[in-house]
Amino acid sequence: MKILHLDSSINHEFSVTRQLSAEVVNALMHNGEAHQVIYRDLVKDPISHLTLDIASGFRPVPGGVAASPSTVSEHELSNLLVSEFLASEVVVIGAPMYNFSVSGQLKAWMDRIAQPGKTFSYTPSGPVGHAGGKAVIIVSARGGFYAGTPLEDMDNQERLLRKYFGFLGVTTIGCVRAEGASKSEEVKREEISRARSSIPAVIKAVTHSEE
Repeated sequence: MKILHLDSSINHEFSVTRQLSAEVVNALMHNGEAHQVIYRDLVKDPISHLTLDIASGFRPVPGGVAASPSTVSEHELSNLLVSEFLASEVVVIGAPMYNFSVSGQLKAWMDRIAQPGKTFSYTPSGPVGHAGGKAVIIVSARGGFYAGTPLEDMDNQERLLRKYFGFLGVTTIGCVRAEGASKSEEVKREEISRARSSIPAVIKAVTHSEE
C-alpha cells in the first residue's frame, strides 16, 4: 500500500491532528502488508503559496511567464507533489480547522496538485476528476462543535476538503474527527479518545477491509 501522510498543524507536538494522523497511519500499516509511506510536514517544510510564476508550470497563465531558476525549482516541486498524490493509494491528512477553514499550509499544497490534465480536466460536459481509485482520510480537529449543530454551516474545513477531492475524482473519503478541543482539557481528552476509537471503522470503510 502506498500511503501519503500530510500534517498541517502549527501546534507541533501539542497538535491533536498530528497525534491522530500518526495513529491512522500506524493502523493502516498494522496488517503486515508491504507499505510505502511518504510523509510531508507542511509546517516544518512549507510549500510556497501559488503565484502566477508557479502556476505557469502546470496551467496556462495570462501573457506567459519566463522561467527563472527559482521558478524552475518551484515547477519541479509542483511536479513532485502531484506525482506523490497520484501514486498514493491512501492519503491521510492532518487538517485542523483555523478560522472555519483549513490551514494556509494545507491550502498551498492543495493549490499545487489541482493540475489540469493531471488531476482533473475540463470537458464539454463539465469537469472530470482523474484521481479516482484512491482513498482520503481526513483527520479533523476543531476548537468548537460543528457537526450536527447550528454552526455546521460555518464549516469550511471538512466540507471544503470533501468537495475539493470530489472534484479531483476521489469518491472514497473518510473522516476521523475530534471536536471541542478548546472547550476544556476534559472535553479535549474525551474527544481525542472518541476519535481514536473511530479509526478502525473509518479505515475499514475506506479500504473495504474485511477485518
